[in-house]
Amino acid sequence: MQHATLPDGTRVPVLGQGTWHMGERGADRRAEAEALRLGLDLGLTLIDTAEMYADGGAEEVVREAIAGRRGEVFLVSKVYPQNASRARMARSCEASLRRMGVESIDLYLLHWRGGVPLAETVEAFGRLVEAGKIRRWGVSNLDVDDLEELGAALPDCQTDQVLYNLEARGPEHDLLPFCADHRMPVMAYSPVGQGGRMLRNPALRAVAARHGTGAAAIALAFTLRRPGIIAIPKAGNPAHLRENAAARDLVLTEQDLAELDQAFPPPRRKLPLAML
Repeated sequence: MQHATLPDGTRVPVLGQGTWHMGERGADRRAEAEALRLGLDLGLTLIDTAEMYADGGAEEVVREAIAGRRGEVFLVSKVYPQNASRARMARSCEASLRRMGVESIDLYLLHWRGGVPLAETVEAFGRLVEAGKIRRWGVSNLDVDDLEELGAALPDCQTDQVLYNLEARGPEHDLLPFCADHRMPVMAYSPVGQGGRMLRNPALRAVAARHGTGAAAIALAFTLRRPGIIAIPKAGNPAHLRENAAARDLVLTEQDLAELDQAFPPPRRKLPLAML
């Protein structure tokens, strides 16, 4: 398993598991937890979730998945922007800890920027670190100007989790280089897109056929081709999990990359940061 190194020196796997849309249907929760456990067996030991997902339901799925295996897992969760204040963050964090059945969160992220000043959010993160409720903090859906606003706190920010995939390559223009300059890994959410449209692209399917694998594995390999990228695809069934895991061993050729660039052109100018 390849790893990325966070600014504090912690090594985490470059391929993890997302949980967006998990926990929305009670009847699916057992199968979702089983899928996450299979992912752990395959070495996908970084699990990303959020208090927003299914109003905490995804965190409850994570609790079932990691029961008895907490020591294997690098656990990431996210706080709503309206809860990222001095007055409310501790309460949100405690609720997430309770839903996941853990004593601390390995990496706690601001889900997106809201009305709470970033300086106040950073202060609230610091209090949780001091209390042992979280081990480190980061952000999500923040662009370069937002990261620059962190100022002296920027070295303590461990990641920026953003939408990054073949269809959403805007971060390549300036955000990825900025984070690389600051030795901050970028966490790519929805790295295989949403709804399956991207995976039906003929060029992507042609590259996958050459490698004898599925389109999702090629999309993940593309995202992971750069150092300092952590991808967190969500997979709800064993076949998809195994295909995701196979992406770790794929090396895309210059021909592959040229064909993918033609089908999914890289940005030529600064673009607004895309969000889902």
